[in-house]
Amino acid sequence: MKVLQLGKFYPIRGGVEKVMWDLTKGLDARGIDAKMMCAVGEKDYWKEAKDDPRLIPVRSWAKVAATMIAPGMIFKLLFTSRRYDIIHVHHPDPMAALALFLSGYKGKVILHWHSDILKQKGLLKFYMPLQSWLIKRADRIVGTTPVYVKESPYLKDVQKKVTYMPIGVEPLKEIETQSTGKNIVYSLGRLVEYKGYEHLIKAAKYLPDNYKVVIGGMGPLREELEKEISDLDLSGKVELIGRVPDEEMIRRYCEAKVFVLPSVWKTEAFGIVQIEAMSLGKPVIATKIPGSGTSWVNEDGISGYNVEPGNARELAGAILKICEDPEEYQKFSEYARKRYESMFTLEKMIDRCIEIYNETK
Repeated sequence: MKVLQLGKFYPIRGGVEKVMWDLTKGLDARGIDAKMMCAVGEKDYWKEAKDDPRLIPVRSWAKVAATMIAPGMIFKLLFTSRRYDIIHVHHPDPMAALALFLSGYKGKVILHWHSDILKQKGLLKFYMPLQSWLIKRADRIVGTTPVYVKESPYLKDVQKKVTYMPIGVEPLKEIETQSTGKNIVYSLGRLVEYKGYEHLIKAAKYLPDNYKVVIGGMGPLREELEKEISDLDLSGKVELIGRVPDEEMIRRYCEAKVFVLPSVWKTEAFGIVQIEAMSLGKPVIATKIPGSGTSWVNEDGISGYNVEPGNARELAGAILKICEDPEEYQKFSEYARKRYESMFTLEKMIDRCIEIYNETK
């Protein structure tokens, strides 16, 4: 079986790219001929991408509305698509969809529906005919949770060919950390509007002084969030630590008492950071975003709690409810790890992917 993962960017930074790359490597390790075609927009990474035999990089001219403009993908796929038994295209990515449309490919297509297009409304108007073609063309449509693909308005008429494959990651390894004397409430992600970090910052007002909120990640809202911390007089209680280097990532998770994903928009479709935290037995607090899969990933009352989006007081209450009762905390910690092991390992994702491919042949 020859499989091509199609879409998105290199280097691997976002969740969609990570899923593509993990599938490519995982399938390759199982003896399946798997390649990944993606756009490279940073010159410094071109040689690295070119040298990896699992990658088929194409140069990007520009990035517009979170989409790489990479005409080379069209020509590359036009001449190579017939080599593959399955093309596994990752959505949303208008460039990949256009390349597939123009390639004339006749084989099996798996459409991996990571999320609806929500923010780029102007782009969606132009993309809608191509998106409709892609939905119709796909032999199977795969979501990351059953909730998201069931609730997506674009997939309501094609539910017979819809299934799901939860994202899986390698477990993080526990390391010893030095106690800070505080209960660390940790969150990690881009500092953008849909992440809802302003509500986590406000939640710190309702936490005792032996709690500290630590938020990792970069993004356009950093200055605005720093101002909010200052205005609320929370400088000693909330810290924005910026980009978390790979060598620090595990330590930051291990230092945490609880992990919080305070997102407020359906743009947050899954939340890979939740399952990374669960792999270390960290209880999770997420939000009940309508149509999103985040509160399916974090099972309420089992691996943590799910609260109403944008409710700082409820967020703080959930943190305290877990952390202030040692027996309750231990229960959530054990169940979080068990939920990860039963549903969200990398091996289970690869197993499910191969199962879907075999069903589609």
